Amino acid sequence: MTKTQGGAPVAEAEIERKYDLAADRPIPPLVPVGPVTNQADPRVDVLDATYFDTPDFRLAQAGITLRRRLGGSDEGWHLKLPVSEDRREELRLPLSGKPDKVPGALAKLVRAHTLGAKLVQAAHLRTERTSYALLDAEGRELATLTDDVVTGEAGGDKAHLDRWRELEIELSPGADPAVLDSLDQAVVSAGAERSRWPSKLRRLTDEFVPSARGASGSVLADYLAEQLDALRRNDIGVRRDTEDAVHQMRVASRRLRSALRTFRHSFDADVANGLAAELRWLGGELGPARDTEVMAERLHDEVEALPAEVVLGPVEQLMTRHFAREAEEGKARAVRALDSKRYTELLRALEKLVGKPRKIKGGKKELRKAVARTDRKLREAVAAANELESGAEQDIALHEVRKKAKRARYAADALLPVSGKKLQNWQKNVKAVQTTLGTHHDVVVTRETLRLLGLRAYAENENAFTFGLLYGRSVVSAEAAHRRFAGEWQELSQGFRPKWLN
Repeated sequence: MTKTQGGAPVAEAEIERKYDLAADRPIPPLVPVGPVTNQADPRVDVLDATYFDTPDFRLAQAGITLRRRLGGSDEGWHLKLPVSEDRREELRLPLSGKPDKVPGALAKLVRAHTLGAKLVQAAHLRTERTSYALLDAEGRELATLTDDVVTGEAGGDKAHLDRWRELEIELSPGADPAVLDSLDQAVVSAGAERSRWPSKLRRLTDEFVPSARGASGSVLADYLAEQLDALRRNDIGVRRDTEDAVHQMRVASRRLRSALRTFRHSFDADVANGLAAELRWLGGELGPARDTEVMAERLHDEVEALPAEVVLGPVEQLMTRHFAREAEEGKARAVRALDSKRYTELLRALEKLVGKPRKIKGGKKELRKAVARTDRKLREAVAAANELESGAEQDIALHEVRKKAKRARYAADALLPVSGKKLQNWQKNVKAVQTTLGTHHDVVVTRETLRLLGLRAYAENENAFTFGLLYGRSVVSAEAAHRRFAGEWQELSQGFRPKWLN
């Protein structure tokens, strides 16, 4: 049985491919195939799984599987999240509590999809499984072949019963992915067909699950839907405290907000303004956690790069203590926001907006005008910053340039699917400006933290020299970023750009 770490689900990567095989066909011979030279004796299990979803199958529509399974070596609660065509991430908890009630630790992870709807027993599968470990010449397990005979029952307006045979090849942890390709060729050559179903549950419940949303014909609606998907995907990562999830979720929220403001004439004004305000709130709640990540990483790297003789006192310990506290508070704030009714209502409103693409107005000409406006505002911001002398006022002005560049870049991103190389080149140059000014802003903001760390070191009778040194270096770094921005701005101004931007 899978153990948990502090009550949290344990995650495992799952890389597998599924195949359909007629009931009267023998198991395809997979020895020898590629590095596979031996096959272990078969293991037989009977797996009994109850699947949970909302009454309208919202998890299945998102490619997510949530089940309680009895039997086999990994019985327990399983939450499977899609990563790519062949890869999923499986989160596991041991069997506990009532069999008809999803553990809270898993229910919370899918809240961005369920939006408060109750998770109910949606399907039941009984699998008679025969599995074969596939080994290399040294006896190492490379993959597992499973031969499943499945009987399933799903609910709905009418009960749906089905029975089928399915093969799975799952790559073992650490094995070369090329093994899966070689085994795939052998299985298909032996008469099996790649399954068009991502999971047994999806196959069983297909008639109940709404069709996945395809291209709407509206480039703006599709862009918004893509960002909403990213928001939900990273919601799970933020709750699990996975690397870069806060950053990616914050980016998705900013992209959505930017689109609503940049292309405001394409939406109902009240809807767009209301959603933009709520996305601003969400970004603010995610901000402290992300800002702490960036600052901590930057300062630890800078200290590591210093000569040992100028790192005086417990510099790393002081920074670690400071940022650990800040990180804990920031992450707690982010999760509280995701658990709030306000956030759930925001997701509902975004879902409603992208679900009606015909109400999102604006042809290519109108969308281009909106992008051109972002270009004009960016140029105005640069002109204003250039009129200021170096110092705090100019730092603030350059931060405004950065924000205008980010909006211009995001606006171009939305139109790239229907635009040519000139817009792509312009977008790349705008991104370079934004990135450099992002570095400039990070350096400027970090100074105050360095000042506070220096004061704290002094108050604790520790040597504050290193923090003063880093403060001085930050001034030099900001000046270097400013010079780099000047060169990149010149390249942006003189580079290829669509005529309609002028």
